[in-house]
Amino acid sequence: MPTKTIKQTLEYRFPEWFITTEKLFNEVTAFYFGIIKERAQILELTNKKALTELERLTHSTKDNPAPPFPLKWDIPAMFRRACINTAIGAARSFFSKLKKWKDAKAKAEAKEKKLKYRPPVPPREWQRNTLFYAGQYKGYTGKSIMLKLFDGNTWRWVKYHLTGRRVQDGWKIGCPHAVIKKNRLELHFPVEKEKPVVKAVAEQVKEPSLKICAVGLNISNRLAVCGIFKSDGTQVATRFIRGGDSLSGRRKRLLGIIATKLSLTGSLNKDEQDNKALRNRIHNIDDNEAHRVSRRILDFALEHGATIIVFEYLNNFKPEQGKFSRRASSKRSYWLLGRIFHYTKYKAWEYGIIISRVNPRNTSRLCADCGAEIARHSDNKEYYRSGAPLFTCKCGKKGSVALNAVRNIGKRLFLRYAV
Repeated sequence: MPTKTIKQTLEYRFPEWFITTEKLFNEVTAFYFGIIKERAQILELTNKKALTELERLTHSTKDNPAPPFPLKWDIPAMFRRACINTAIGAARSFFSKLKKWKDAKAKAEAKEKKLKYRPPVPPREWQRNTLFYAGQYKGYTGKSIMLKLFDGNTWRWVKYHLTGRRVQDGWKIGCPHAVIKKNRLELHFPVEKEKPVVKAVAEQVKEPSLKICAVGLNISNRLAVCGIFKSDGTQVATRFIRGGDSLSGRRKRLLGIIATKLSLTGSLNKDEQDNKALRNRIHNIDDNEAHRVSRRILDFALEHGATIIVFEYLNNFKPEQGKFSRRASSKRSYWLLGRIFHYTKYKAWEYGIIISRVNPRNTSRLCADCGAEIARHSDNKEYYRSGAPLFTCKCGKKGSVALNAVRNIGKRLFLRYAV
């Protein structure tokens, strides 16, 4: 089922109440986490039964007047249950990691070796965002909401106006988290919707009406080259998604500023991050570009009715040698390609489009028509060189190297499932 998070900004009122509520939320969550540590058998239950058991151990009722671990806080029932479920999730994660560590240790000792990493530890500080269950919020319209907050003495209902992205039709809204930032308050709503029924790739390639979108990712100006292919190999459409040169120029300029500042700064402490604001700016520029390119790839596939998007495995690239700005820019360029793939994958899942990957070996070196090695050249046909944008094959085929690579990518998907 496709899921995503919608972020909306609250008007900046009573931020101290959000801080107080979050502090209380973490105190109660830590309390329940401690109980689970003492009685780890609780995790053998389902989440629903574990919640019931933890309430029995801590909450005083008419039928349960003296629980073993009475709560010292007077809190609403839904606030308590939000804390319990958060503690259960944290405990399951911790004990799962601990079990993996113990298994790895036993395996190392059996080989008379020493495990190189330490065991996981429980959270030393709890910094979870406040989770609002139904009963802690009401009246959500997309433009406003009422939240139940703790002011340090009592619980208060406060109405807030919301701005930002709206929830689209067809999406089911979950319980929001309150996120406190420096000068801003946000609500993060998890949303989900039913996904169309999707057939496996092996079944789809047998259908004569199938269309796939093959994508070649690059670190040149053409960040992505896309082609739509039918099941018989016929190419229907092509699209070039540019912007790599502009992005590289912006990135190198900022990296150059960082290099200059590093030469003036001298040594830094071991865990200190240099030029944090500039590095964050570079990250945000790259991340925004990854979202832009992935959206255009998906829109192109949807426009032509493609149900599979095919990429190459691009996991073994190494940054170029040279100056700091060149090496760092190259490293981030490869990071960008990975982001484009992952962003396209989760966005396509919403529409029932499957993402597949093929071996990248020789996709830019061999002719997609005859399989022979191509000769690459620039506009001057007499001047042959490696890495040039055009090619000529001895079979007579000529054109763009990037388009030839895309044809090879699409061809390899069909060959993988050929009978």
